[in-house]
Parts: sequence; structure tokens; C-alpha cells
Amino acid sequence: MRQTIAGAPLLWWIGFHVAVLALIVTDALLPHSRRDTPRPKLAWMWSLFMALVAGGFAFWLNYEQGRQTALEFISGYTIETSLSIDNLFVFLILFRGFGISHRQQHRALLWGVGGAIVLRAIFIALGVTLLDRFAWVSYVFGAILLYAAWRLVKGNSAADAVPGWITQMQKGKKSLLLVILAVEATDLLFAVDSIPAVLAVSRDPFVVYTSNIAAILGLRSLYFALSSLLDRFRYLHYGLGALLGFVALKMLAGHWIEISTVWSLAIMGTILGVCAIASLMAKSDGKPSHV
Repeated sequence: MRQTIAGAPLLWWIGFHVAVLALIVTDALLPHSRRDTPRPKLAWMWSLFMALVAGGFAFWLNYEQGRQTALEFISGYTIETSLSIDNLFVFLILFRGFGISHRQQHRALLWGVGGAIVLRAIFIALGVTLLDRFAWVSYVFGAILLYAAWRLVKGNSAADAVPGWITQMQKGKKSLLLVILAVEATDLLFAVDSIPAVLAVSRDPFVVYTSNIAAILGLRSLYFALSSLLDRFRYLHYGLGALLGFVALKMLAGHWIEISTVWSLAIMGTILGVCAIASLMAKSDGKPSHV
């Protein structure tokens, strides 16, 4: 009889984590991870590859456990990826605010992915109980994001969104510890929404965990793919300010008003669309981007 953990064979858990480790190492060794200049095309290709890997895993689940389990994985993966879009814009503000290089951003996100895997495993193992106990933190985080949005719109660049006393702590140091901790804290707080959302479509620990991790693995390359696209927007800091404001209000009003994932993505897409149109319509004055 095969030994099982949380309803899944031990060999499945081992095999999944071996695959995860291999993907993280491969991502870290790709050329764009060691360059100081972005490689948007490679980032988009790796994002597509990670989505195909997730699709292949869903196909394998369909073969091993049936169509229902595979559909639950796809649903969980889609929900987690969609909700993680919020994270990406907060990461963008953090990295621009701290003024770290492209290579340092890769390193910070690499460590962030590793920490997120451990934290998600703990939360999923404990279920929503632990998340409910710390749900009040989302209000504090929402207020911080709202303040950052105001500073961003009021200022001229993403650096204005991060208080000066925080960035001063990082200047003159090679350590990325403060940035990595900020990434971990951001992922932790957004997990308050994402994990219960995935648990709503599946109660299978293996499906919930693997769909979460599969989405997180693709988050790093998706960040750089979107970041390179957003760099073309002249009025990006206004768009990011509006996005942060929306995310903050969604967190603050989440107890009374529930915004579906579809509506959330539609609103964020509209904000970026308006930002893009305004940037294209603006006359070029030869000045560099503010962000």
C-alpha cells in the first residue's frame, strides 16, 4: 500500500517538489536573470512555458484522478494567477521605490518565491483558521497602500510612493534583505484573499497547494514581462497610483463589498488602458519617463 500524505501519495509530493526546484533553478540560470537590462521577449516566453507546464500537470491529474480533480486544479491556478496581478503592481512600486537594478529584482523575487512556497504550505495546512485570525492586518495594509497611492499620484515617480526613511535604510548597502522582506510581507497579506478563494473551489490539499505554487512560479517571469510593457507608458506613475488606490479600497471594503476576480481584472485593465491611451496621445517632448 502506498504511503499517502494529505490524501495524495508521498511520491507525488516528492515528484512535485523536485519539479518545482528544477524550474526555480532553471529560471535563475536563464540569461535574463543575470543581466542588468531587461529581456522582455524571454520573459514572455518563460511565462508561456510556465503556463504550458501547469496545463501539462492538469492533464496528468486528469489521467491519474479524473476530470473533476483536473478542473479543480485549473480553477485554482486561474484564480491564484488572477489575484496575483495585484501583487505584481505592488512589487513594481516596491522595486522602483527602492531603486534596485534589474538583476537585483530577479534575485529578490527568486528569494521571494522560495519564501512564498513555504508560507503557502503552512497556511494551506492550517486552512483558513490562521488567516481569519490575522484578517485585520489587511485593513492596515490597505491603508498603507492607499497612502502610497496618494504619494505616487502627488509625486513624479514610483520612488515617491515609498517613504524616504525606508529607502534611506537601503542606500549604501548591498543587502536586499529589506526588499525581500517587503516582497514576503506583500505575498503574505495577499494570501489572505487568494488561499480562501482557492479553497472555495477545492478541498483537496494536494490540488490547492499545487495550484498555488504553480501560479507563484509563473509570477516572477510575468512580472518582468508586464514591467517591460508598462515602461512604455509616459504616465505610468498616475496609472500605478490609481491601481494601488483600487487595490487598497478593495482590501479596506472587502468585508462589505465583494468584487469578483473578473470585475477586478476588468477595472485594472481599464486603468492601464486609459494610461496607455493618454501616453500615446501625449506629444513627445524628448524627456525621459518619470517612472
